[in-house]
Amino acid sequence: MDVTVVGAGVIGLATAHVLEARGHTVRIVAAARDEATTSAVAGAVWFPYRAGPPDKVAIWAARTRAWLEALAARDPSAGVDVLVGYEITNEPPDAPPPWWATGIAVARVPAPVAGAPLAWRFAAPRVEPARFLAWLAAQLRAPIEIRTVTSLAELPGDVVVDCAGLGARTLAGDPALVPLLGQIAIADPGAADLGVTITDDRDPDAVFYIIPRRDEVVLGGCALAWDADAPATIAPAITARILAHAARLGIAHGPLRRERAGLRPARPEVRLARDPDDARVIHCYGHGGAGFTLCRGCAEDVAALIT
Repeated sequence: MDVTVVGAGVIGLATAHVLEARGHTVRIVAAARDEATTSAVAGAVWFPYRAGPPDKVAIWAARTRAWLEALAARDPSAGVDVLVGYEITNEPPDAPPPWWATGIAVARVPAPVAGAPLAWRFAAPRVEPARFLAWLAAQLRAPIEIRTVTSLAELPGDVVVDCAGLGARTLAGDPALVPLLGQIAIADPGAADLGVTITDDRDPDAVFYIIPRRDEVVLGGCALAWDADAPATIAPAITARILAHAARLGIAHGPLRRERAGLRPARPEVRLARDPDDARVIHCYGHGGAGFTLCRGCAEDVAALIT
């Protein structure tokens, strides 16, 4: 099949990667690539954040996790490493494993930070977006054409796969797809453990996480409703709150290097299906804060729809 993929973020590139492996001829059309994409701003640790429905997300996440773990073992240049992850919650000590832990070993243990209760511990693949997006693009035979797409129907190909992220709000006419502001602070590692990532989601309105990369740490975060027509902007108050949370937990990171903000493509449920009005179009968008967590599993389901 001749397939056009719209979007060059992690969902679009991962989808093109799987489709080429299945023997399809692929082209990619995107408004931006590399550092200009929303994917480039992501913390990019394996964790199904702000994505649904839970039953499908758990399956997509498990398949993506297996792929990332294998990739980390065989090709360090992809920028994937497997860290020890902790999720701090308010659940009681006898709580069952979380919904996202399908087929994954998790344990209830003391949290590795000051003043926190128990936490779920698990192995957490972490992706360095700049390395990984470049690695994915380099694996492809498909060219990436940078231009604005105004109509899916006008694109060439036997199949058009809509991986446009927030752009799908207009392209697919989908008001259920909304932007959520995410903001991160990137710092020198200092004394932070580069093998450990921690998420503290006891307060859903003030989520905190630390995600180590190979030579820096990412501190976040937030998920704030945002005007669909407004660009992402950095709020000093959010950075101050993130750094104060790190200090309360006793995380001794180094000096702040930079701040970044982006808009997550959030939807009550990921839309992965053929368009009811145009069978040539397959939609794959609305991954919220879990694009890197779901990319491979969703790409495989897109490929299964193409015969």
